[in-house]
Formats: sequence, C-alpha cells, structure tokens
Amino acid sequence: MSQENKKRGKRVRKEFLIAILSIVLVVAIVALSLVVGKIHSFSTMGGNLGDINSSISGNEGVESTPKVDPNAVVAEATVVNTGDIILHSTVLDGAKTSDGGYDFSAFFTEIDDYFKSADLATANLEVTLGGTESGAFSGYPAFNAPDSLLDVINEAGIGLLTTANNHCYDTGLFGLKRTVGQLKLKGIDFIGTKETTDDPTYVIKELNGIKVGITTFTYENTAPEGRKSINGNIVKPEANELINSFSYDRINDFYVDAQSIVDDMKKSGADAIVFYMHWGEEYKLSPNTWQKSIAQKLSNMGVDVIVGGHPHVVQPIELIHSEDSENTTVCIYSMGNAISNQRQELMDSCPSGHTEDGMLFYYTFSKYGDGTVKLTGVDIIPVWVNKYRGGSGYQYTMYPLETVDMANNYSFDSTALNKAKKSFERTKALVQDGLVECQQYLGCEVRFDVEEAE
Repeated sequence: MSQENKKRGKRVRKEFLIAILSIVLVVAIVALSLVVGKIHSFSTMGGNLGDINSSISGNEGVESTPKVDPNAVVAEATVVNTGDIILHSTVLDGAKTSDGGYDFSAFFTEIDDYFKSADLATANLEVTLGGTESGAFSGYPAFNAPDSLLDVINEAGIGLLTTANNHCYDTGLFGLKRTVGQLKLKGIDFIGTKETTDDPTYVIKELNGIKVGITTFTYENTAPEGRKSINGNIVKPEANELINSFSYDRINDFYVDAQSIVDDMKKSGADAIVFYMHWGEEYKLSPNTWQKSIAQKLSNMGVDVIVGGHPHVVQPIELIHSEDSENTTVCIYSMGNAISNQRQELMDSCPSGHTEDGMLFYYTFSKYGDGTVKLTGVDIIPVWVNKYRGGSGYQYTMYPLETVDMANNYSFDSTALNKAKKSFERTKALVQDGLVECQQYLGCEVRFDVEEAE
C-alpha cells in the first residue's frame, strides 16, 4: 500500500471514531436531560427523592412519602384573657405626671410575660377614648381615658381588645368612633364597636395555622322600638349598627344574629368559634338565668368557648353540652376586674373584696393530622390587683397567683400579703369545681387539687 493510501486510511478511521463519540455524547445529553426533567417535575408537585428513584426505576405506583398520623397534634394555639380595664378617677389621678401626661405603666409590670407567652392576649376596654374634644378625662360614671393607655396595653402584649360594653357610649357617638379610630391608629385589633358600618362584626385570628373566629356582644337597656339604649343612654340612630349589642327584651333577634355570625365565620374558614359576652348582674357571684340560657343557646349553635364579663367579680366556669349532644362548650361567666378602683373598703354594694379579684383565663385549640381542630385545654390563674401609694397618688398593679404561696414572692407588706392570699382563696372557691370538671373532660392538666373539688 502506498504511503498516501495509508494516510488516507488513518484519516477515515479517525473521522469514524469522532462520529461515534459524537453520537454517544448526544445520547448521554438527552438521557441526562430526561432525568433532570423528571426531577423538576417531581419537585414542582411536592415530590421527594424517594419518589424520583421509584419513578426512574419504573415504580411510579409505589408511594414512599410517609403519611401524617391523623391523630397527631400538628399545631396548637393558646389564648389568654383578662377582665375589665376601668379607669376610675382615683386611677387617673395617680397616673398623672408632672408634664401633664399620664403614666399607666404600673398596671401590667408583673403580668405582661403571661400575655406575651400566649399566642394571643385579650382584655375588655371598658372606657372610651373621647379625647379632649369630649371634655376633661374622667372616671365613673362617664369614662374618658387618655390615648396613652393604649400604648401601655400594646407594650404589655395585649393584642385584641373587646370594646362592646355598657360604657362604650359614655362620650357619645363622637367618642365611640374616636375610640375605634385610636385603636386603628395604634395597630391594636379590636372587636365589638365600629367607626363605620364597613368595620367587621367579627374577626378571624389565624394562630399557628388555626383560625379562631371571635365576636363580642354587650347587653342593652330597654329602649323605644328601633332604638338602642346603652347604660341608660339612648344612642343616635347612626350608632345602632356600630355597636354589637343584644336586648333581653328581644332575645330571639340576638339568637338569629348570633347564628348568622357563627355560620359566616365557618364559611370564612374559622376552625373554632369564641363569643365574648358582656352580661349578667354586677357584684353577683353566680350567673343569672339569662346568662345560663344564652350560654346554652350558643352551645347549641356550635360555639366552643364563651368568655364573660361585666359583673366586676369572678363567676364560675361551666362545661355545657349542646342539646343535640353534638357540641361541648366551656363558659367562664365572668373574669372579674383587671384594673379598677373598686376596692373592698369602698364597695358598700360588695364589701367582700371580690371586686379586687380577677383572673387569667386560658383556652387552647389543637389541630390534628386529619385537619380537625378541637378545644384541648382551659386554665385559670387567679389575679389580685394591688393598690398602693405611688406616682401622684395611688398606683395599681395586677399580680398573678398561680398558687397561694406565690404571693410570698412579691414585695408586699403584711396587709397586702394577707389580702392577696385571701383573693386567691376567693377565686379558687368560685372556679375550682367547674374548672376541674372542664380540665378532666378535655384531658388537660388539672390546676387545683382534684380531691378538694370532689
């Protein structure tokens, strides 16, 4: 073979090898792209590597993703509640500062950690924020508090205020609207009164993925047809739709409204339903017939928790079963006061000291693997409000008492220590039986000694 033919043969073989290698490279690229496409497809659909491997090996029908146990708790939401915030004249006077302002910071210094550790903290704002346009700041009988009160409430960790109560119209329509306006300005959620009819009648708070529907109502006084009377004041027609209220004289109208709200909350995705009720009789240590019958009706509607206020004393807690046995409700009839000047030595209508008592009332909802949400816990921590010299007069501070001996941890003098311990015992005596029953039914930790409750 000539030298030229040898060279030509080598060139042909080289070109042939290059062509073969090119084909192999193209096939490899195509195969790799198919695998990458498979991975992308699985990732966009929420798949995992186990699914990919199964699919690539031809086992598309094999499911390797572990299933969530339908009975496992996947989320919890705890709400802590306290009672009425009422700024009587003595409370206002003691909070005055030298620069003409007001300092309410003493209120929550011993209890704010409890508010902040919960997923939501609530209180009843039983004053209006009518501003100087409504006249001087004042206590009973027409409450007009400084706006700075909201700053202290906000800083303490209270994230939701109920505003439907018998003092919400103390400074008239202007004060009603201004109070709501200030709450919006300060960024504090509220429910119960409105600035305009576009404001909500209920709220749904999403807490750790659990949606809790919340609304609140206050009682009305007897009034002419088509009008509302709040604390004896006939409200302007424009305000009729700005206050969540009910009349004992027209109780069936309330039941229709309540059922509609429950239905609307559920349609809006609420997993649980809570009603805050401003009801009952002042200074009475037990619920009246109206409270009991309304609570039963709300339980029949599917309400999970009822939180009561207005009597200014603690009232019992009760486990209520709906008449069709489909629902069980926990009802605390009254949480008592949070802040007030209703002191034992001043209260001719309630000289027992109960107006100095309040509580932290807890409820906990749990979400399970199958998506259901249930009430799984309730608790009560007694609270005593101490009144002592300070500032420009008297100061007021809420003290939580998880046990009677916890009073020893505070810097009380002998008189205050004795009053705090008596307060704990009063509250325990009122709520122990019902609380133990509720906690045993729900299967949660029991606060007070079971044998003592039996």
